[in-house]
Amino acid sequence: MQAHTKAKTNGDEQWFEALFSYATIGIIVTDKKGFIINFNKQAERDFGYKKEEIISKPIETLLPAAVKMKHEHYRADFYAHPSPRAMGHGRDLFAQKKDGSVFPVEVSLSNYEVNSEIFVIAFVIDITVRKDHEQMVIKQKEELERITSEIKQLNSGLEKKVEDRTKMLRETLSALEKSKLELSDALKVEKDLGELKSRFVSMASHEFKTPLSTILSSAFLLEKYNSLDEPEKRAKHISRIKNAVNDMRLILDDFLSLDKLDEGLIQTSMENIPAIALFGDIRNTINEIQVNCKPGQTIQFEHNGSAAVCIDKHLLKNIFINLMSNAIKFSPEHSVIHVYCTINETGLVLSIQDHGIGISEEDLQHLFQRFFRAKNAFNIQGTGLGLHIVTKYLELMNGTIKIDSRLNEGSTFTIYIPQIITA
Repeated sequence: MQAHTKAKTNGDEQWFEALFSYATIGIIVTDKKGFIINFNKQAERDFGYKKEEIISKPIETLLPAAVKMKHEHYRADFYAHPSPRAMGHGRDLFAQKKDGSVFPVEVSLSNYEVNSEIFVIAFVIDITVRKDHEQMVIKQKEELERITSEIKQLNSGLEKKVEDRTKMLRETLSALEKSKLELSDALKVEKDLGELKSRFVSMASHEFKTPLSTILSSAFLLEKYNSLDEPEKRAKHISRIKNAVNDMRLILDDFLSLDKLDEGLIQTSMENIPAIALFGDIRNTINEIQVNCKPGQTIQFEHNGSAAVCIDKHLLKNIFINLMSNAIKFSPEHSVIHVYCTINETGLVLSIQDHGIGISEEDLQHLFQRFFRAKNAFNIQGTGLGLHIVTKYLELMNGTIKIDSRLNEGSTFTIYIPQIITA
């Protein structure tokens, strides 16, 4: 019987020793004076000490220097009133490895008695990974809040711009109505004006509604992607919102340019530009707008001439960007857009040739009227103001524009600015 009891006791001790040694959390046992008397394998891995190195060392050996003295007080208090408890209670706890590095931990305490002597068991868990994840979650939450705030500010500013431009649109419509009354004696003119008004209202409604619908749908979907593991979906819709806002900005820029032209606020700044400098400016502008090309579209630039020409560089760039944007927009993918620039004895000749949808003879005679959209381009984004603004800019430089176009074959826009070299 004694042999059986002794064997059972030895078996229990081996079982408990295995449980202690191979537990997946650190276990540290101290005596009533706070000296370490046992130290399991997980604790060795967490703290970097071998068991034989740390045995008989005070428990404060495993604590950062800043908390060692305070811990002696806490330890004394626990021994005075021992009971199982979790340490920290909302505070961040840290332990110190053998190499001096500090890491966050969770600690639970328990106690037991042997021969009336109290021993304390500390269960220690390294929570470095959890803390890192918590910090990552906090940063992602802050980033999401920042993006949401920016979108709200963007929407607020956009609403104000839409309100201002809507007022301007009402004023423009009022001006169109007044023109209709003034030309009521000519039935054909009245009919053309009515058609123009209808196209303008449709254009304004479509051009503002499309980006606003994009913003609204993306903002709605953005609210659904609040999960921190969907950054790509949030970025996609934020990009859509930014692109839609940029589209509206371009529309509003056309209206602003028209206002300034009508009020006579745009003045020319003519200067003599050497041919090589002008050709370089044109090539730089082509590089800038190349990013707007459709897949496979290319732009070929040819030039000749060596004389200087007197122009307003800013106005010429705006004219060129407008004509190039139309060529890109109305041409198919994998097509070539040709740009020819010549400076001769009489002035500057700049041509943009595309192989796009072309313009009918019927529409050609109205092409430079404000808000006019060719019938085959009505479903393509645009304000109908670009070519009207181009002609106004050319008038300021005594220039002219000529169009050669056929349906489904392409168009060539050629501008001419006479050479007037100043002394």
